Amino acid sequence: MIWPLLRDAVCAGLPLVIWLYLLLFRGLFWQAQERDDRHLPQSVPSPWPSVTAIVPARNEADVIATTLASLLAQDYPGPLRILLVDDESSDGTSAKAHALGGAARLRVLGGSPRPAGWTGKLWAVHQGILEAGKEPSDYLWLTDADIRHTPDSLTALVSRAEAHALVLTSLMAKLHCKTWPERFFIPAFVYFFAMLYPFSWVNNVQNRMAAAAGGCMLVRRPALEAAGGIAAIRSEIIDDCAMGRLMKAQGPIWLGLTERAQSIRPYRRMGEIRRMVARSAYAQLRYNPLLLLGTLLGLCLMFLSPPVYMLLAPDGSWLAAAAAYGLMAASFRPMLRFYGRTPLWGLALPAIGLLYALFTLDSAVQHWRGRGGMWKGRPQAMGQS
Repeated sequence: MIWPLLRDAVCAGLPLVIWLYLLLFRGLFWQAQERDDRHLPQSVPSPWPSVTAIVPARNEADVIATTLASLLAQDYPGPLRILLVDDESSDGTSAKAHALGGAARLRVLGGSPRPAGWTGKLWAVHQGILEAGKEPSDYLWLTDADIRHTPDSLTALVSRAEAHALVLTSLMAKLHCKTWPERFFIPAFVYFFAMLYPFSWVNNVQNRMAAAAGGCMLVRRPALEAAGGIAAIRSEIIDDCAMGRLMKAQGPIWLGLTERAQSIRPYRRMGEIRRMVARSAYAQLRYNPLLLLGTLLGLCLMFLSPPVYMLLAPDGSWLAAAAAYGLMAASFRPMLRFYGRTPLWGLALPAIGLLYALFTLDSAVQHWRGRGGMWKGRPQAMGQS
């Protein structure tokens, strides 16, 4: 008699409690309300502050021309310089950048070899900031080499930063979502990120939660210098969230979804998405095997248990499992809508969650094999750089 009650409580009741908590008490992360096209500032800066855009790039010849062209096309009213830091590319990235012209606003900087203790991207960003410091600007715009911006992207960023005295303003770039693997995995990737780091909590100065999205970050330069600069987070694999923590100690930060910054990096096969997730998943767990085990069990309980128990429950306890499954699928709808996908994808969330659990396990395996944090052919995880 005790075993059936315990089984029902764990397999049906506990997942329902978890999903009720997530929907009601986790910053309403699932509503996807924090967006840069909402609550726009009513005033404009006068004068407009100066900005230096820094683009770290390693073997980005296939996308760099599109990215830089979008930066050169910014309609920003204030002074804007663009620095591309070529991180020892071997595919002609610099040549593609030089071919664009735009010499008055664009400079290509050849990066030096990465010192021990630095991740590759942060070392490239650090070199760009040092170069930018020769003519200091008010803001540093750190943007990835595979992000295309609309012409008003920087103007909107600076307007929000100035209106709210933000030390860090970051946008979760809209990821490429056209191939079948992307449709299956990408909306869930952003959904899971928001679950871990509820944007409303990040944006609340009273809440300790901090995060950022590395594809597009506008940083107030004096605040970054006061925080110790990029060197303060030089070994971080999850560099954007580390930047969020660093800067929130200096003042208010803001993170939101956007249509203005879009990733042009396609993921044509599931393996490419697996590698993207595996690069940082185990680092998120602080390389702790016990946290890994707990995470895998938790993901199975949250995502797999409701649909499985709904089908196999021998009695009325399937109703609780069905309720948990329904809440799970419903919570995914706003993110699916943002990515233009049908709500029916919510029914696939258990399978998606299972595969992300396997990607997390693979991240740990890659770390144990000495290939943790693999980025552009370089392992960068703790103790492997």
